[in-house]
Amino acid sequence: MERKHNLEQVLAQAQERLRSESERRRTMQQVSDLLSANWDVAEVFPRISASIRRVLRQEFASFVLHDPSTGLLVRQAMDFPLGRGVIATQQVVSTQSPSGRSMQERATKIFSREQLEEFQEEVANSFLAEGMQSLCCVPLIRPRGPLGVFMVGSTRNEAFQSDDVALLRQVAAQLALSIENYRAAQEIEQLKRRLGEERIYLQGIKRPEGEFPEIVGDSAALKTVLDQVATVAHSDATVLILGETGTGKELVANAIHRMSRRKDGPLVKLNCASIPTGLLESELFGHEKGAFTGAISRKIGRMELADGGTLFLDEVGDIPLELQPKLLRVLQDQEFERLGSNRTVRVSLRLVAATNRNLAQRITDNEFRSDLFYRLNVFPIRMPALRERRDDIPLLVRHFVHKFAPRMDRYIEIIPKETMRTLSEYHWPGNIRELENMMERSVILSSGNVLQVPLPELRVEPASKGEPESSLEAAEREHIVRVLRESNGVISGPAGAAQRLGLKRTTLQSRMQRLGITREDYSAPVED
Repeated sequence: MERKHNLEQVLAQAQERLRSESERRRTMQQVSDLLSANWDVAEVFPRISASIRRVLRQEFASFVLHDPSTGLLVRQAMDFPLGRGVIATQQVVSTQSPSGRSMQERATKIFSREQLEEFQEEVANSFLAEGMQSLCCVPLIRPRGPLGVFMVGSTRNEAFQSDDVALLRQVAAQLALSIENYRAAQEIEQLKRRLGEERIYLQGIKRPEGEFPEIVGDSAALKTVLDQVATVAHSDATVLILGETGTGKELVANAIHRMSRRKDGPLVKLNCASIPTGLLESELFGHEKGAFTGAISRKIGRMELADGGTLFLDEVGDIPLELQPKLLRVLQDQEFERLGSNRTVRVSLRLVAATNRNLAQRITDNEFRSDLFYRLNVFPIRMPALRERRDDIPLLVRHFVHKFAPRMDRYIEIIPKETMRTLSEYHWPGNIRELENMMERSVILSSGNVLQVPLPELRVEPASKGEPESSLEAAEREHIVRVLRESNGVISGPAGAAQRLGLKRTTLQSRMQRLGITREDYSAPVED
């Protein structure tokens, strides 16, 4: 009988162990499911604590994370339904606390009431004030080191046994993994957000790949120019690009060649103002050996190199008067002779010329041949000054920042509104070239993620009382008068000043009235 009783006890104990083990496995499965669904441990911690409570019957559960910057442990979540609120006030814990000792030693620690009384720590006194008799601290360990501590407490003495510690360590391992995953996910999300902000910041910087990928801008004045380029590019007509220095005339020449039927041929460039007058003829047309002192061999000129392609003559208004007939002959007959030779060289090329000079005025001053002007002026394209396309300034600023920042190992995210407003209001006498140089200097000056522009250099002094117009208005007035002269006073029509300025006829007339421009201003030559 006694033997039977003993067997029944052993069987009952075995069943209890199986039930307890099954309950613990179920608890671990619930914890795993909760953390798999949500890595934010602080958010799901009350439900995790409730699952553990069904097995351990603890009254208190919490976890703290180590803050490397302060060395303290910061509470992230707490589950203490019957607490008096004493522990709730202790959000930050020092490393001299029970949990701090567990993390430092990287070992699970069980503290009795007597052991808690030995701590000279306010948080330990808070546990005692809440009636805690047992406290179990389990470090949250990952390969990089301890992340924090998982704690459970009970008002029962010796509440946590070895089986309980094994369960708590398993839970702590799951918590540590989820915390690490959550942090990694946050870092990835932060990087994505930063990249997203950068993409937003870069929107509008690059013109969509299309006919004009190298030209940045979306203003009405620029669109007028690009429409003209698209119209003339497919023909072989001579193009004269007019405009102030730094407005991007060479970019337009590149676009014309790239879109032309000669795109597979060479694009040869020459700045006529950069070559000494005595060498310009040789540079353009070439020379034979012995043609002049120092001509030790034959040289092929730019005209011949451009055969089958496009020749771009920048600053064509600076060609000396004595060379202009020879250039006119190339435009008329596509032939010339090298310097020192009688043999005629025939070429097939398209000429694109550019100048910031007032050719009509130079004709009046007998510095430029009228017949050459008419040959060059087959299809004139006027590049608007930057002050005429202010809507493009923010796009250009971002474009140049994007261009220079990587070269100088800078990451610039922010352009202050005041900075952009000042840049947009400045009159930019050097046009896009000046803006580009200013942005390069600004990127160099920017040590953080905010663009530092030397704004005092760009401040436009307001017009004093009694002064009829500001410097900006003066520049605008001078530019309109110059275009009116180039168009022989014609305002409307395909070759009129309004078309060249990218304005409506009524808008131009309104500006002329506002700036006090009369027919006498653009019909009579300017006196020195």
